[in-house]
Amino acid sequence: MRLRGVGGGDNREMSEHPRPVDGETRVREALDRLGVPHSVTRHGRVGSLAEAAAARGVTPDRLVKTMVVRRGEDDFLLVLVPGDRTISWPKLRALLGVNRLSMPDAATALAATGFERGTITPLGTIRPLPVVADASIAGTISLGGGAHGVGVTVDADELLPAIGATSADVTDPE
Repeated sequence: MRLRGVGGGDNREMSEHPRPVDGETRVREALDRLGVPHSVTRHGRVGSLAEAAAARGVTPDRLVKTMVVRRGEDDFLLVLVPGDRTISWPKLRALLGVNRLSMPDAATALAATGFERGTITPLGTIRPLPVVADASIAGTISLGGGAHGVGVTVDADELLPAIGATSADVTDPE
């Protein structure tokens, strides 16, 4: 069976197009490939970071947010921030050696990572992105699991080296 290709007008066999993989599956497959032990928690949608931490059985400082940061045109990185902290823009700019950084809008973050806001994680992104993890991140943490209401719990001391994260002091208390 032949299908018209999306946007290009060419015909390709269906088998040439892999089945789309949902975000949660991409995250689990990435963790499996990395050999990082993990557990998955499904809790449904939540309205705040505090609710997400409670649903996952961790304190807010153990729930790690993944923030998409733009360095330039089509140049993004991910910053891992403990739930009780916020990005320190001067510290992050100094680390990266740049004068300007910004947060992309939701559509741009989705295009850069393959994840909607609220589900973004450094695992299973649609393209490799550099990762900066705040130096305070250690021990058991919970990250987004690639879908709304899904988290993965991992040992940061195993995960961060496995994903090649740069660890640095890039946050301030909220």
